[in-house]
Amino acid sequence: MKKKRYRYLAAAVAMATSAAVLPGYAYAAEEMAAQQETVPAEGSVQADNVAADMAAVSPEEAVETKAADGAENETAATEESAQAPVQVDERTENWNKNRPDEKAIEDLLGQFEGQTIVDIRFEGATEKTEPTAKAAVSMHAGDMFTSKLLYEARDTIYNTGYFYDIFPSFEKVPEGVIVTFHVLENPVLTDIEITGNTVEKSEELYDRMGVKKGEILNSRILHENIQAIQELYHKDGYILMKVSDMNIDPSGKLVIKINEGKLEGYAVKGNKKTKDRVILREMRQKPGEPFNSKLARRSVQRVYNLGFFEDVNIKMNPGVEPNAVIMEVDVKEQRTGTFGVGAGYSSSDGILGMINVGDKNFLGTGDAVTLTYQRSGSESDAQGFVFSYRRPWIDKRETVGTLKIYNRTYEYSDYDTNGDKKESYMRRYAGGEITFGRPVSEYSTNYLTLRNRKDTYVRHEDDGNVVWTNPDGSIHWGYHDEAWKEYNFGTTRSITFQHVTDTRDNVYNPTEGGKVSLTAEVAGFGGDFDFQKASIEDTRYFKVSSNRVIAVRGMYGYGHGHLSEFNQYRVGGQDTLRGYRDDQFRGDRMALLSIEYRFPLANKVQGAVFADGGGAWSDRFLPHSNELHASVGIGVSFNTPIGPVRLDYGRGDQGGRVHFTVGGSF
Repeated sequence: MKKKRYRYLAAAVAMATSAAVLPGYAYAAEEMAAQQETVPAEGSVQADNVAADMAAVSPEEAVETKAADGAENETAATEESAQAPVQVDERTENWNKNRPDEKAIEDLLGQFEGQTIVDIRFEGATEKTEPTAKAAVSMHAGDMFTSKLLYEARDTIYNTGYFYDIFPSFEKVPEGVIVTFHVLENPVLTDIEITGNTVEKSEELYDRMGVKKGEILNSRILHENIQAIQELYHKDGYILMKVSDMNIDPSGKLVIKINEGKLEGYAVKGNKKTKDRVILREMRQKPGEPFNSKLARRSVQRVYNLGFFEDVNIKMNPGVEPNAVIMEVDVKEQRTGTFGVGAGYSSSDGILGMINVGDKNFLGTGDAVTLTYQRSGSESDAQGFVFSYRRPWIDKRETVGTLKIYNRTYEYSDYDTNGDKKESYMRRYAGGEITFGRPVSEYSTNYLTLRNRKDTYVRHEDDGNVVWTNPDGSIHWGYHDEAWKEYNFGTTRSITFQHVTDTRDNVYNPTEGGKVSLTAEVAGFGGDFDFQKASIEDTRYFKVSSNRVIAVRGMYGYGHGHLSEFNQYRVGGQDTLRGYRDDQFRGDRMALLSIEYRFPLANKVQGAVFADGGGAWSDRFLPHSNELHASVGIGVSFNTPIGPVRLDYGRGDQGGRVHFTVGGSF
């Protein structure tokens, strides 16, 4: 065993952290300082510069393993030099006078090599510690003495944790040699004080202290206790935490000083359009707080989920103060604006023109603005506009506001449950909606929406299979009657309450977590329709490998009162029941279940196999079997500069159908 090992073990009370000194019991520390040797802090990382790049979508390991590097590099030397001054009491002073140095002990060993060990004795051990020391010694009377055997014995005695220092002496007798181990016991512990903790309760820390007052301090148990405290901090995300100082005064009081590691500030790089404040307001920690890797990971998720950036990375750089870090957020912006122009011609509407312009990061402020305008023929032809504006941070409480205004006329084709056309007609909807939302926790938000919309039947366009009878008995077919129009067209005024809990790791391509929405809508307030609706939607994502995911969605809705066809639940199409026409099934009740297996096909290309089932009905809580429909199919999605694009083919009991959408699936 090397000589340096004894000097390190002599500081056994400080084994748990950087070489803290025990005032009054510090011979080993003095000797180490004199020899200019350093004991590395447990778990410390020696590095000149820390720059831990972390993946934006999967930052777990990067935060937890690399964030601590930055602070520990610059703090090691500071904490070593900040140790408390050495106070030598009478017991230690007498020990120091009588203790030979290691060189003298080493010179003696050769004289006894090969001789028989006659006896092994202990001097300085009490009734409490001597049996433990004897049981730990691996050499016995009758063994052949060797230097290696002696080193092993000293090591095992140190490892009992009861002794601060130890040295051997030898007595030559005719039969061989008597070995005596001189030991200096650790002090009796009279009190424990833990300081510096702000995020963990003192009770939690003291509960992890296995060393007991009134007993000889056991450095091995103390080392385990310190590890338990560190594990508590690390489990909660405080990975920079370390014990910066630990000492015991002559009265036997043990003082443990904790340095929790501080987030000193933020720096933003790579953003040319997006303003710094748009990124920094997504940070989950304030400068000056103890650094938390879980909150850092959540911050990365929030920035990425803005949808403004192709990639988000962070680096943890050393701060100015010891054990502090500066979190650098490095982003790569992507295109957030859209612009489209279209033109066409139809015999009924004449020349058609359309323009669409929008930006989900308007002027780099994080606000979203979209405007769609269409014009053709007369006022009864396809025309109108849809405008929306969303402001995600109205105030410091993260209140979000969305305004929608619309006045649009378009051709609507109405289909029955068999997929056959009932009628095509020009429909106009005009009005607006305003929504306010405010988070109630990190993952949950409440929303309130006020809606005022007027639906108008403009004119008949094309016949279908609708058949109705006049009061005089005459038959008409191909379009709806006046009673149907009166029942389904008018003004809707409603208030909608919604509670959303969203724990998805990535809102654009989730692999873990889920989203739950509880929605209640009440209509009336002077409008033409009085109804109440309540629905629940729950979506879950399960990662089955690093890049394969199972997604499951369930929905149920219940309505009561006068619900027009445009206020009823609608099932069918890309967003609900693939393999069927859009809105093919309508009713006052609705249920839906979907399961999808997603897997990679190429870079930024994902395949899927899915199954959907559900339907819409009225007048009952649960549907009849003939009101439920199912489909299976395959799909592929592409990650493009304009966002996710999804193409699906679903096949149900009425044949197959292809669906295309911008924005991906659920």
